[in-house]
Amino acid sequence: MSRSIVIMVSNNHDFVDQNKKQFEDQDCTVQTFSPEQWKVGLDSPFFRQQLIQGVPSLAGGMNSTSSTSSGQVLAFPTPGENQQVQKMDHLEAQAIENAILQYKGNLTEAAKALGIGRATLYRKVKQYQIDPSVARKKKSMAA
Repeated sequence: MSRSIVIMVSNNHDFVDQNKKQFEDQDCTVQTFSPEQWKVGLDSPFFRQQLIQGVPSLAGGMNSTSSTSSGQVLAFPTPGENQQVQKMDHLEAQAIENAILQYKGNLTEAAKALGIGRATLYRKVKQYQIDPSVARKKKSMAA
């Protein structure tokens, strides 16, 4: 069984320390980056390749969510059959759609899980032409 790897991107040292301890208690390897380090890293093809090679859960997806003391951690979008590099806009839209589906169309909860403001989520839903009513319809059909 492989060991889970958790990547945290934050400048909030208290948040990092609190959650790092929790994940290490669950036998996870924790890697932390500042937002600046993460942005510079994502611009580097070498860094991205290291993430894919060294973090199988990031490259292959994980369970839908896991709880932490500060809320939900959403899984990184799983690449499709085509292993080409995807644009950040596409990954962001995919993460937003996944969150909206996960929270059955509840945009407030989806925004909290994504770590963005509700107004930002509404703007991005409009920008990416995502229809939250699809998730709500799935909710009512399941009931």
